[in-house]
Amino acid sequence: MDAACENLDAFMASLQTSTRRLGDGEWGLTLDAAGFPLEVGVVLRGGLLRAQAAVLPTGVIDPHQLLFWNRQAPFVCFAENAAGEVFVCGELPLEAVVPGTLDSFLGLLLASATRAREVAIGDPGAA
Repeated sequence: MDAACENLDAFMASLQTSTRRLGDGEWGLTLDAAGFPLEVGVVLRGGLLRAQAAVLPTGVIDPHQLLFWNRQAPFVCFAENAAGEVFVCGELPLEAVVPGTLDSFLGLLLASATRAREVAIGDPGAA
């Protein structure tokens, strides 16, 4: 886990966005998804790198669309909390916590969130 922490610290420092170290094995970063901030939490826990971000409030997108998209991208999926708020989340094994994989993983997370927000606000090219 020490190597994964070091890799994540270096990777986060290399990003051209707001990042912060929140605690032991925990980071936060702010990205732009469809013109709105996306607050992503990243944590090393249980032998995995886990990331998640709240994407949309309750009831603004068809849950069936989210299920359809869940079959399209590896490592990343949509979920809802008990209140129905839509999250994008993903996991990687610790041995995959290297710069190239981290970049692809966070890119998929951001692309998924952006797509969902664009569909929710009615961007015709997003579906």
